[in-house]
Amino acid sequence: MSAGTTTVRTVTGTRTANGPGPAEAARLLPAIGRDPLNAALGLYRRYGDLVRVPLLPRHTLFLMCHPAHAEHVLVSRQDNYRKAATYRPLRVFLGDGLVTSEGELWERQRRLIQPLFSHRTVSGFLPGMTAQVRGTLDGWDRLPDGSLVHVSETMSLLTLNIVGEALFGADLRGVGERVSSAVTGMQDFAVTAMRNPLLLPAPRLGLRTTPGYRTWRGTVEAIDTVVERLSAERRAHRGPARERPDLLDALLAARYEDGSAIDDAQLRDEIVTFLMAGHETSATVLTWTCYLLGAHPAARRRLEQEVDEVLGGREPELADMDRLVWTKAVISEAMRLYPPFWTLERDAMEDDEIDGVPVPAGSTIAVPPYLVHRHPAAWDNPEGFDPSRFLPGAGQGRPKHAFIPFGGGRRGCVGNVFALLETVSAVAMLAQRFRLDLVPGGVPRVQPTVTLRPRGGLRMVLRRR
Repeated sequence: MSAGTTTVRTVTGTRTANGPGPAEAARLLPAIGRDPLNAALGLYRRYGDLVRVPLLPRHTLFLMCHPAHAEHVLVSRQDNYRKAATYRPLRVFLGDGLVTSEGELWERQRRLIQPLFSHRTVSGFLPGMTAQVRGTLDGWDRLPDGSLVHVSETMSLLTLNIVGEALFGADLRGVGERVSSAVTGMQDFAVTAMRNPLLLPAPRLGLRTTPGYRTWRGTVEAIDTVVERLSAERRAHRGPARERPDLLDALLAARYEDGSAIDDAQLRDEIVTFLMAGHETSATVLTWTCYLLGAHPAARRRLEQEVDEVLGGREPELADMDRLVWTKAVISEAMRLYPPFWTLERDAMEDDEIDGVPVPAGSTIAVPPYLVHRHPAAWDNPEGFDPSRFLPGAGQGRPKHAFIPFGGGRRGCVGNVFALLETVSAVAMLAQRFRLDLVPGGVPRVQPTVTLRPRGGLRMVLRRR
């Protein structure tokens, strides 16, 4: 099969997908457990866009890397593909929040939460976002020129503060490190359970039976303590309706069809989901953006020139967003090369067919944005950093689902507008005041956990402009 000629058909299956046989697939399992991204890359390079991997006698994994596959699974036939069993470990931490729930519960949650993330509502969060970025940069301003700064840690605390203030009206600076550590613990546990066939069917057993029990149990308790404080404080101080209700207001005021309010358990799950997932993805985007700008000085100079011309030294306002075209292109290219969620996985509910290949019910489908974003059918020089491909007018004829950093279909990220406003304003304000240079040997290796992090974090050299 040619990597550049895949199409999706919905007729009777006519061929068998390429892929390893049962014996080779069994030998691959340890490699998938150690480094799933590298294993996926190897399968793609050897077998092409659509790879069949027989994991168990009655369970098959399909790796699908073409934009047309992404469209089929995430959009055209999305009703047939539900969140895969591999997401179960996340429910140990997130419960039945918007990311992990399914069916009628998810439908109710989405209807409740979607209005808060409209363009009009999100635009009101911008002043709070810029105030948080200013505070972070003021902290850097107290450091000597040439200091080594922990970029990934700083971006995690910054985006956590933004989410805390915008969505929950809370100052999380005092507990930021605890929550950030909890996110790392959540990913550690989830990845361990995902890669262990004994834990995946019942991941909660992992909290009682694995060597990491105390650490992971403590992670759940730490984040629950923060969430309980947030909800208790809001309930205790509820008064007249606020001019700009936040997510916590919406959740507390929500009523289901029978008139009942959201219960404490569901309230907890929604807060945890947005607190943890809502800041981690943006922090990852900002971290990789800083790295790529440090590695490509010409792109950084163009960014600085645009920011100076558009903002003239002031902080960004909503009207500036459409004028910061290169800034937005840089962020989009960072998400293309390093998508926050490197893979999206679904389980087939009924028999289907993709690209002439029968997909039996119960199969797991992995659609990795990391590979879709590098497909040669959609991208020239797919491994290169080139923000110009996202400038207005560029990319005509590119498949719509060649770029899926926020997923696609109804299960696409509800907070994408929030995330873009947050990251564009942060990158623009940082470029006004500082440059971040790579340290010698500072090219990070990727760490494919739930999100795509730089292994060991990212440290860079801070210099004033």
